[in-house]
Amino acid sequence: MTVELNHTIVPARDPQASAQFLADILGLSVDPSVAHFTPVTLANQVSLDYDQLDNFEPHHYAFMVSEQEFDAALARIEHGGITHYGDPACQEIGQIYHSKRTKDRRGIYFHDPDGHLMVNRPGRHRVVRPMAAQRIIF
Repeated sequence: MTVELNHTIVPARDPQASAQFLADILGLSVDPSVAHFTPVTLANQVSLDYDQLDNFEPHHYAFMVSEQEFDAALARIEHGGITHYGDPACQEIGQIYHSKRTKDRRGIYFHDPDGHLMVNRPGRHRVVRPMAAQRIIF
């Protein structure tokens, strides 16, 4: 059996609102609740399961999208008046990240209602390295 990520829990003060925020930007839908979780399922079937918590540290979530999905998400962000950045330190307000190493690679960073840093980046899936060269960090 190959190892795959099935889901991750996203802490949120208002799980329904936070899940809807991300789903709207990515052009997805919010799935029906499962127990007390509000899931958003991605194309690779990994779900982000939003759960209600009052106190938590913000997390970082990165999404790989097609060029068309990137343009559509950026348009939704701009139309919604959501501040986005061209860098993970959130210093380059209103900018788009452009890679110095990979031609035409771009991305944007933005915060969700709970302060989680979301990254939207078009591109192909990462190249899988041989197992000996991979690191798994928990």
